[in-house]
Amino acid sequence: MFIKRCTRRKNGKQHIYWQLVESYRTARGPRHRTVAYLGELNPCEKQGWARLADQLDGNAARKAQQQMLLFETPRDDVDSEPVPDSIEIDLKSVRVTNTRDFGDVFLALTLWHTLGLDDFFANALEIGREDVPWALMACILTVARFVEPNSELHVEDTWYRRTALSSMLGVHVEKVNDSRLYRTLDKVLPLKQQIEQHLKQRVGELFTQDFDLLLYDVTSTYFEGQARANPQAQRGHSRDHRSDCKQVCIGLVVTRDGFPLAYEVFAGNRSDVTTVEAMVLQMEAKYGQANRIWVMDRGMVSEDNLAFIRSRKGFYLVGTPRRMLKSFEQHLLDQDWTEVQEGIDVKMVRSPESEETFVLCRSQDRRLKEQAMHQKFADRIETGLRNIERDLLRARKPRDRAKLERRIGRLFGHNSRASGCFKADLIEDPSLAGGYRLQWSKQEAWLAWSQLSEGCYLLRTNLTDQLPKHLWKTYIQLTDVEAVFRTEKTDLRIRPIWHQREHRVQGHILFSFLAYALWKAFQIWMERSGLGRGVRTVHEELARIKSTDVQLGTSEGKQIRISCVTQPDAAQRTLLDRLGLILPERLGRPRWIHRPDKLNEM
Repeated sequence: MFIKRCTRRKNGKQHIYWQLVESYRTARGPRHRTVAYLGELNPCEKQGWARLADQLDGNAARKAQQQMLLFETPRDDVDSEPVPDSIEIDLKSVRVTNTRDFGDVFLALTLWHTLGLDDFFANALEIGREDVPWALMACILTVARFVEPNSELHVEDTWYRRTALSSMLGVHVEKVNDSRLYRTLDKVLPLKQQIEQHLKQRVGELFTQDFDLLLYDVTSTYFEGQARANPQAQRGHSRDHRSDCKQVCIGLVVTRDGFPLAYEVFAGNRSDVTTVEAMVLQMEAKYGQANRIWVMDRGMVSEDNLAFIRSRKGFYLVGTPRRMLKSFEQHLLDQDWTEVQEGIDVKMVRSPESEETFVLCRSQDRRLKEQAMHQKFADRIETGLRNIERDLLRARKPRDRAKLERRIGRLFGHNSRASGCFKADLIEDPSLAGGYRLQWSKQEAWLAWSQLSEGCYLLRTNLTDQLPKHLWKTYIQLTDVEAVFRTEKTDLRIRPIWHQREHRVQGHILFSFLAYALWKAFQIWMERSGLGRGVRTVHEELARIKSTDVQLGTSEGKQIRISCVTQPDAAQRTLLDRLGLILPERLGRPRWIHRPDKLNEM
């Protein structure tokens, strides 16, 4: 695998771009196959790209430095008079200035190019009369969301000027303002479907992803402000425990490895179960109708949804409401369980009424957790009932029955997980001043069922040729979707949303989706490099690598500026070596701060 230089003309201008190419043999001789489009690479990334080609190819013997000669000299350096290789320096004039963040943005740009997003946006966003190409602005917004997620105002005021991106991308600090950033959201939003299709194709090329099994889940993210200009901003069930705020719901489809494939934004008051049909149709419209397997939790399940998937010749593996367990009581009592993992047992039960299969699952850890929860809520109810019973015995005047019933109802409602364990009745008793006494008892049948079913759950599928072990392992991959939501909300800070207009909110979510694509690509890259899955840890370590400008005065009174990258320490060198990346030593060539001919005129 190697990097290939290509040229093309667009709008009367010649562009040089690069492809990651592998060689293969045919009956007619060797041929080249394009693995990835790398776009117009920036010179400061050149050392990492040659090693990246080797990393993806698995060939560590290639010498990265041999590839460095292929890259063009930056246009600015061509225009300026070169600095001699040897020159006499006045040591008293040496200064180190303009220390900027480099390692984290270098990593993000590497991932941006790896996913071919530079070439995609360069082709998808037409070049007009704008000062800065929209493709570069899209890159800046995505890198900002990946590296230091915050508002567009923060990108303008603080973040961008602290990074070396102005040198790496050639976009001056003053050109990155909130107006241009907001308009970038508007420019990129119409490309949502094309972006999803591009990422699917690119990830399939890089990581050999399987797209036949899709995991689907829904989350919500809330607004700061009333968002009156956004009809999708509604109050509903908040996963963020912010019922005081309006929200939107986000339905996300990921692959079995957790790579984001597609998403849709729904109104904040829309129930999960009503989103399934729309998402299935969206995936079919993009990638055709196929025998896909949909994995969803019980919040998505309805008979209509399952019938719809069957009508589309699809398959499903879903969780079921807990009440359905009661129909399988006898199977829970039987001992023919199969251990699929330490502490996890499963058994398969064929449905007598349809071609569906049910998978009973029993988890020891989940059993202990549910036992503790039931005991906690049962203790609360018992304490509350004893308090009511004592109050009635001590009452000195008649009590209002309606108020007593509401008090009991609140007690049961606040501890609903164990409310079935108790039965409570108010009995009229003229011998008491309050007029009532409380009669309550524990329900032995509920206790027996609770002990039997604790730690158990039920899966439902129309797959007929799968072992229960495989079905269970497939279903628990839904935790990957939950991991995506956690990353989006914590590491990439998709919440809260400050935008008030619908299209700006949609753009904000799209760039969060792009940033997570970079995040997940890096996670897969780390796993294949033996570095685990701790993206943030590696990111923070590389973020300590800076770039600085070294300013040198010559014996002739002239000034030279050299933009250098700090040397990585031992821990950073280990990470870079495992990832197959080499940092550039400099950003471009040494430059005169002022042209020598102009100095002579002064």
